[in-house]
Parts: sequence; C-alpha cells; structure tokens
Amino acid sequence: MPITFDSPELDQPLDGKLIQFINARVLKNGKFCDDHIWVRDGRIIPGSQVFFDEASLADIQVDCGGKILAPGFIDIQLNGAFNVDFSSFEAGEKSYLEGIAAVRKGLLAHGVTAFCPTVITSSTESYYKVLPLLPRTPGDKDGAAMLGAHMEGPFISFHKRGCHPPEQVKDLTEEYRLDLTRVYGGLDNIAIITIAPEKQHAEKAIDWLTKKGIVCSLGHSSAGWEEGVAGVKAGAKCITHLFNAMASYHHRDPGLIGLLTTQFKRRTEPLYYGIISDGIHTHDSALRLAYKTLPEGLILVTDAIAALGMGDGVHRLGQQSIIVKGHHAILEGTETTAGSVASMPYCIRHFVQAARCSIQEALTAATARPASLLSLANKGNLDVGADADLVLLDDNINILATFIAGKRVYHNTIIES
Repeated sequence: MPITFDSPELDQPLDGKLIQFINARVLKNGKFCDDHIWVRDGRIIPGSQVFFDEASLADIQVDCGGKILAPGFIDIQLNGAFNVDFSSFEAGEKSYLEGIAAVRKGLLAHGVTAFCPTVITSSTESYYKVLPLLPRTPGDKDGAAMLGAHMEGPFISFHKRGCHPPEQVKDLTEEYRLDLTRVYGGLDNIAIITIAPEKQHAEKAIDWLTKKGIVCSLGHSSAGWEEGVAGVKAGAKCITHLFNAMASYHHRDPGLIGLLTTQFKRRTEPLYYGIISDGIHTHDSALRLAYKTLPEGLILVTDAIAALGMGDGVHRLGQQSIIVKGHHAILEGTETTAGSVASMPYCIRHFVQAARCSIQEALTAATARPASLLSLANKGNLDVGADADLVLLDDNINILATFIAGKRVYHNTIIES
C-alpha cells in the first residue's frame, strides 16, 4: 500500500530499504516525465535492475500525489541565513559552528540540499578563523551538504566592491600563488573564488586556481569586455551575480555582461552566470534579457544574508551593518544594496513570472546547472547513480518534502497560498 510524503513511516530507519516514488511529475533533462524513481542506500537505481535482475517489489512506495519531484536545490552563493553570517567570527568558534548547523538544518525547509557558504571580502585574520570550519560536508538528517566555500573577494575592484569593506580589498602581485594562499590560509575548503579579471596578474591567478580545481567566477569588477574575455580564456567558468557590482552594459564596451553573447572556442560547456531573482537586485526586464540571451548558462542564486528568515531590522554581513525592510537590504548609512533576504523557492517562483519561462526551466537553473558548474555528476539530476537528494513541491514552488540520500529530512503539511 503506497504511503504519502508526510507519512510517519518515512521517519523510520531506511537502510537497505528499496523505496519507490510514484505518481510524480519527475524533472529530468529539463522536462517533466511520468517516471518512477527507485532509491536504495541513498542512490537512485535503475528500475530494470529491480524488475528483471532482482524481481523485487518496493519496501516502501511513496505516492507523490501528482506533485513535482525534482533534484534538491543547490545554492552556490549563500552569505548566511537565520541570523547566521558566514563572514562573522565575532562570537567565537563554538557559536560559529552552531550557526553553521542551524543554517544547514534550516535550508531543508527551502528544498536546498547543498550549498556553498559564501564569505565576503574580509581580513586575513578572519579567513584564517572561518575557512577551516567550512569543509565539504555531506548532507544528512542534520542538514544540507556544504560543497566548499565561495570566497567572494578580496581580489575585487575597489570601485565595484558594493557593501564589501574597502579597507580589506586586496591586489595580486607577481607572487600571486603566495598572495592567494597567504590571504586565505589555504585553499582546501574553497570551491569558488570571485575575482575581478582586470586586476593585475588576475589571468595567471585564474589559470593557476582553475588547474587546482577551484572554480573562478568573474565579479565585483570594472572590467571591460576584453578583460572579461581574457578572464574566461584563462579558465573562469562563471560570472558572479550578473548585472550587480559590475560595469553597466555599453554599446561600445559591453563589459562582463557582453560575455553572454560571446563565442568561446574550445569550450565544451556554456559560460555560467549567477543571477539574483528577488525582485530587488535585478529588474524583471534584465532577468528576461539574460534568460533570452543565454538560458543554458543561467544559475539562480539567493545571495542571501543572515537576515534570511529573520524579518525586518538591523543585521550583519561581515563587518557591516545591514538594514532590512521587506525584501530590501541596504548597507547602513548608504543606498547600496547589500545581499538578499529571499529564499530559493521565492527566487524560483519570481523567475518563472519575471522571465516568463517554464517551471522546468527555473528548476533546472537551481539544480542541474549549479551542479554542472561545480562538476558534481551525482547531484542536480535524477539519473541512475545520482545521490537521492530530492525535493517534492507544488506548482507554486511550495516545498512539501525534502529528502537527502533517500531519507526524508523535512516535510510540511501547512502550505501558504
């Protein structure tokens, strides 16, 4: 007898159990299909193995009620949430670790099963304290996976620093390898580095980091188009929060934005770009423009700060005070936009409306594409062999249940209209 997604039976130990998800619109390859998802020991397995090799029936059948079953969301730019700021170590190590745990747990209600904790431009002393506490961590019942840190600085443009502290913006020298390792204290826990390509020695740094398996993303930059092209040719794979903290598009020099229309030889994948679809950072027209120009490179990011889930008030982003009113966060004493307070479901929902795209396309921008950027073959998809990180949601992008490695880690029976 099938059970529903909110059944208490899913709270029981499931080790070795064969689980079958039925009656769902399954997101595969950017489209919905009428398929069953079979899971055992945290992985998606082929139905043919169950039927023909094992002649088995499912130990548990989960009736998804005709809802959407998608891969878990992946957020590659999350500064913090639930009153926790990944760039702030002021309360000490114990408090910082408790904060990480709270964010990992809280994200499950948003359908986020993996994320890159993001650290803005900070002091070297701060990096030395926080980076060792942000190792790659698998997802489990206690929270979403951490995929490695996104270091948003400090090798950025002083003039396009946004809300980043100006005194901590740094340059690269001929000893760029030492610059990077000395500033961060090590590269082991880093997945992404945002860097301004116009910085002297940036191309060499990008090339070196890329060869070490770190994704370089161009952003917080005054770069012209040629400098952006040079950055991509050096190995950069992404643009950080497109349109924000970069030179505006100009018909004689389109800057980093113009890279969306640029053909790069020998690239086997699109140029990816993060974009914030919160109705504040990026106008709906700009969202549509980006989507129509390079849909296959678009990645939805929240760029959320500690105020996510906390409401209006004064919040922290590194050393800075941020004033939050509604969905708008600004640097105290300025008119500078300072991170987002929108959740991933909100960003997906808004993107569907603003870009006039399908739900399937918006979901793909929060699942398959960030996984591809980070070369994570086992995440962001529901293919055989993939991690069984799943989210069950309705057509309004309300999260009904979240699963990590096939284990239900969150469910919601009260859905807001």
